[in-house]
Amino acid sequence: MTPEGNSGGIAGTAQATHHATRRRHLSGYGAPGLAPGTLRVPANASPTTVEVHGYGGDGDDSYEVVAAATLDDVNRLADSFPNLWINVTGLADIDVIRSLAERFSLHDLALEDVFHTHQRPKAEEYPGHHFIIARLPIADDFPHTEQLAIFLGESYVMCFQEHPGDCFDPVRARLADPRTRIRTSPPCFLAYALIDAVVDSYFPLLERMGDDLEILENEVLSTTDPKMMERLHRAKRTVVELRRTIWPHREMINAVLRDESAFFDERTIVYLRDCYDHLARLIDIVETDREFVSDLFDVHLSRINLRMNEIMKVLTTIATVFIPLSFVASLYGMNFDPNVSPWNMPELKWTFGYVYALVLMLVIAGGLIYFVYRKGWLTSQDLPKRRRRRRRF
Repeated sequence: MTPEGNSGGIAGTAQATHHATRRRHLSGYGAPGLAPGTLRVPANASPTTVEVHGYGGDGDDSYEVVAAATLDDVNRLADSFPNLWINVTGLADIDVIRSLAERFSLHDLALEDVFHTHQRPKAEEYPGHHFIIARLPIADDFPHTEQLAIFLGESYVMCFQEHPGDCFDPVRARLADPRTRIRTSPPCFLAYALIDAVVDSYFPLLERMGDDLEILENEVLSTTDPKMMERLHRAKRTVVELRRTIWPHREMINAVLRDESAFFDERTIVYLRDCYDHLARLIDIVETDREFVSDLFDVHLSRINLRMNEIMKVLTTIATVFIPLSFVASLYGMNFDPNVSPWNMPELKWTFGYVYALVLMLVIAGGLIYFVYRKGWLTSQDLPKRRRRRRRF
């Protein structure tokens, strides 16, 4: 397969991947003309469970958690504790979610975005609450993500996740400890802690991707397999998808810092700036990985061209050797009768004429091979091979 032909196949694969991603992003939207705030359950939505944490502030060390809460549990904890963290997992039960939205007066447009699960990270302020969307990485399906919607009110934080499993266990442990800052701070600090956990969850994935790229580099430097192009393209798609996910988070936090939201106090703003710095580091790493993958593309294409040059060099050497031999063979294949004239190929009457022709061919061939060797045209210019490692891309 030629490199051009292989590139065409890869382009087709990339186009199919792009179309699948685009269909997935548009799948949550309804028909044109629906009223604003129309709620539709996403396809393959997980069952809805509600986890409620009630905790105090300003030195109050009281705390209670209900893992599978009902609306009555939410109302009871709201009456008993000054602060609540309501974590809703799964969007299948639209009635439960609508009841919670009515209880805390969530805006219809924000609630609609909760069910449209392919939103970009953003931050918007509505009457009575601040609405934040982040993308939570899925470790088993990297680089795909799920949507995390956060509602921040004066006395509560409400989260909506698409599926079970998250990176908030350290936050839960800190919340259960009465000695931590998160227990003695207003709900905005809990919202910051959740956003910070989401941002930090990208670092292990980027570290793993860096290891995968190192393995890919070793294989690029040791093989010219045509399938390597497809693996490089897959790695590039992964990096691009990750960059497209992480980049809007910086805009989201910057919007909170810039707009001076009434729901974030000055102490929490300082910590959000640190979270912003973490995002800047993530973006730097992703940009470096993207340039690295582009360099691997160039190295792979250079190796293919170098390999092609090596093949052409061998074929050219063979042709160079056999062209004069073909000339000698064709010369002795002419049908001039030596009996008619002594000048008509007298070698045909020699006793060792055939041996003479073979020796002449061998001398010519050996002389040409020696000449090519002395010029260094037979020396391989291939890159040194690297130690093989287990591949992941």
